[in-house]
Amino acid sequence: MAFHTPGGGEMQLMAYKRHLPDKDVSVTLFDPWKPDFNSYDIFHFFSCIGGSIHLCNFVKQLGIPLVITSSLWITHKNKMNYNLDEIRWQLSLADAVITNSEMESDTLADVLDLPRERFKAVYNGVENFFYDDIVPGDEFRNEFKIDSHFVLNVANVEPRKNQLGLIRAMKQFPDKKLVIMGYIRDKAYAEQVFAEGKDQVIYTGPVDNGSRTLRSAYSACDVFCLPSTLETPGLAALEAYACGSRVVVTSVGSTREYFDDRVTYADPDSADDIASAINIELNKEQKTAARKNFRWGEVVKPLRDIYLETVTKAGSKK
Repeated sequence: MAFHTPGGGEMQLMAYKRHLPDKDVSVTLFDPWKPDFNSYDIFHFFSCIGGSIHLCNFVKQLGIPLVITSSLWITHKNKMNYNLDEIRWQLSLADAVITNSEMESDTLADVLDLPRERFKAVYNGVENFFYDDIVPGDEFRNEFKIDSHFVLNVANVEPRKNQLGLIRAMKQFPDKKLVIMGYIRDKAYAEQVFAEGKDQVIYTGPVDNGSRTLRSAYSACDVFCLPSTLETPGLAALEAYACGSRVVVTSVGSTREYFDDRVTYADPDSADDIASAINIELNKEQKTAARKNFRWGEVVKPLRDIYLETVTKAGSKK
């Protein structure tokens, strides 16, 4: 279902498929019509959506090592929004649980009361061309006929991505447009965003990940802003950072573990704070140099090691 409107988790999954073979890991996408479970050394399952536990349990009954990417940010503050018993049961089946940060590992282990050593952090990444093949901003401006300065938001349009808070912050920059790029996951929410934003908002629709159009947009924008209610840390923010954009991200989640002091953080609950963060980035003398390496080829190395460790431990128990 997730691939109906792909987001960061789906892009992460496909990035693993592309880059793990370079680390001597053969990857096959699961085919429910031809499962052939016993031909694999390890089964990597993504998500904790309701019902996931049944497939995970079946894999474990077959004696196949199981790795789960949780794609969750559960805290003591928001845990009442989740079926903790089902999630705890599913993750307790895993030989290893992959998170996007050490902070996420700490939090999940604490809230779910599961052994911390079960959780392994593998950072999100970006393709090499975001660092190496910067596309001039004029290509994006010409394609969408944008002459004015603008703030860029690349995300699915939904409450968690907080475009409504962003457009309210943009009222303090009447001379700038807000360009929103992504799928509409919540139609009613999107209509509210566009109604409040009026002609200050330019919606491009979704753009292919990694396309020249996307990279040109990162070059053309004055600031990239992702003031989500939480992020771990958001693939689009990593892409914009790699392209050298000025970046504003939410202060909620594991963003600081990735970006340190190289970007500006904003409280997603405060339009004034989002506006202040945008203003700080606008007043920087030049765009941020991409100094930290988040290339997929580097960040998947720990995942290869986790696979190897998991398979080795499973073999020793047989």
